[in-house]
Amino acid sequence: MNSNSSALNTMLIGVIIVAAMYFAREVLMPVALAGILSFMLAPPVRALQRFHVPRPLAVVIVALLAFAAIFALGRTLVREVTQLAEDLPKYQATISQKIQGIRGGGGEGAGPGTLERARKVLSELDKQLEGVKEKPDEGAQPSGGGSVEERPIPVEVHEPPGGPLQTLATLINPLLGPLATTTLIVVFVIFILIQQKDLRDRLIRLAGSADIPHTTAALDDAAHRLSHLFLTQLAINASFGAAVGIGLWAIGIPSAFVWGVLAGILRFVPFVGPILGIIFPLALAVSVGNGWSMALWTVALFVVLEGVTGQVVEPIFEGRTTGLTPIAIIVAATFWAWLWGPIGLVLATPLTVILVVLGRHVEALKFFDILLGDEPALSDPQILYHRMLARDPAEAVEHAKSFMAEHSLSHYCDHVARPALALAHQDVERGVLGTDRLEAFRTTVEGLFADIAHEHWALRKDKSSGARKGMGTGSLPIVGAEQLAANWRSEAPLVCIGAHSHLDGAAASAVAMLAETHGVPARVEPPSALTAANLAALDLSRAALVCLSYFDLKSPARAQYAARRIKGKAPHAKLVLGLWTAADGSILETMKTELNADYAVKDFHTAAAIILKEATTERPLQPEGARAETASAAAESSMSFSRPLAVNAKARSAPAPG
Repeated sequence: MNSNSSALNTMLIGVIIVAAMYFAREVLMPVALAGILSFMLAPPVRALQRFHVPRPLAVVIVALLAFAAIFALGRTLVREVTQLAEDLPKYQATISQKIQGIRGGGGEGAGPGTLERARKVLSELDKQLEGVKEKPDEGAQPSGGGSVEERPIPVEVHEPPGGPLQTLATLINPLLGPLATTTLIVVFVIFILIQQKDLRDRLIRLAGSADIPHTTAALDDAAHRLSHLFLTQLAINASFGAAVGIGLWAIGIPSAFVWGVLAGILRFVPFVGPILGIIFPLALAVSVGNGWSMALWTVALFVVLEGVTGQVVEPIFEGRTTGLTPIAIIVAATFWAWLWGPIGLVLATPLTVILVVLGRHVEALKFFDILLGDEPALSDPQILYHRMLARDPAEAVEHAKSFMAEHSLSHYCDHVARPALALAHQDVERGVLGTDRLEAFRTTVEGLFADIAHEHWALRKDKSSGARKGMGTGSLPIVGAEQLAANWRSEAPLVCIGAHSHLDGAAASAVAMLAETHGVPARVEPPSALTAANLAALDLSRAALVCLSYFDLKSPARAQYAARRIKGKAPHAKLVLGLWTAADGSILETMKTELNADYAVKDFHTAAAIILKEATTERPLQPEGARAETASAAAESSMSFSRPLAVNAKARSAPAPG
């Protein structure tokens, strides 16, 4: 009940905030524009302060230069647009000629145009569908004595002309709104830049002075991200507009400067801006050119420049500056355009970036970062666990391929696969993951490891530098067959056994996969292989090393019993104990001593490194007496397990191999 009321209160607060932003947009839009301009002008102000210019003077200088440039640009645009309006009648003949060419009837002997032919065809079809024949006097008025409807006479009412003051007010009133908004923006920008430190302190106090580190980090992150974003976008879009203006001038489009500036400004609008920027130049290209070549050149110019800017320049210089996903940008543009109109469309990206930054540092607004941020919603282990539960290893393999392009296979196993298995173990402990689903999970994981091993070999064979880099740092060496020691040249010298659960078996499969991909033959035995019923069939005669895998060692007695059975079946083989959730090294040392194991590890990389070291180290053969005693101990242990401690003692008394 409390959670439901809390969610309802949150939704109610959100609705109130959105409504307030809608009804107060006349005040909030100038403040938002001023805030964005202050982010853009803050770096030049700091640059002047480095030359010991007082901050108020630096702010005034930067603001005057910025707004002087904006007003000069606006004046030039007005002059160019006025000249274009005066020249438009010159293009009327060209437009009429092209329209006549489309409609038909462009001259004597000219056949009907496309539109005319289409109109006639549709007219004939309409007549056939309705079954109506044309009558020559169908629309004539009846000649009888019918009454003719009287039409009302239109009357126009004109107010008498007012005095000079009323005329002046009529001219000034439309300009008061934009002039007042512009003045507010200028004043806000100057005061925000001058009082920047004081505003920051007040925001920290408003957010809560008890959590100053998080609030400071949020403000610094927002300031740095937004300043870099706006300055970078300004430089890129200005360059784009300049290139468009030069290209349109070379093509012969009138007022190329206007369309270049308009294209640069519209690129601040996400997605639809570049499309809007081409409409007017394309219309003029159709109007001015005698043929269609000018229009085609205009389209080609925009396509090439937008492709280079969007696919090459922006990824290099912006990268992940915004921190937004593409879908978040679309949603934000739609929302802010609905809320504040065209101004909101321009402000959509920066305002959404502010929300994401706040969500990254303020716990109550975390959902903004999750919904709109470009950080992955799930971690790599969570993604793998989710894909395995969904029995969809194909996506997991693709994720592993991209991961191994930058990291080694053992790094993937330790930082992705092992934590994913730990998540499964937690769900098993909570009773969420049943036996059937756990069995299906284990089967899917083992299939995934087989696919990953195949992809690993493919990456190794790739001769590109990127693949070699991914397989280099931190990766294990590849062992050739000729490098293996004599006792490791059997069919499966490494045996990996899951000690108790299905997750133990999955971890054993990971160790075997790591060993095989690095050149050591291995096989995996299920946990049931260590039971009394199946132990006689377990063949460890050619095993040089046995890895006993445990994901959670709750019962040391059971582990000791399993270790004694392995020593009884293969006293000549070394034993590696894998405790994949061990907290520290002291636990490893304790269990290594209690189980009489040769090694105890808690990560896959260390286990694989030990296996490769053992596989490439030559060891002297045992004496005949030791081999006979070892064989006798193995036979005795396979016949009876009523004396496991004695068998283990006999195995300990045998000389160690090497």
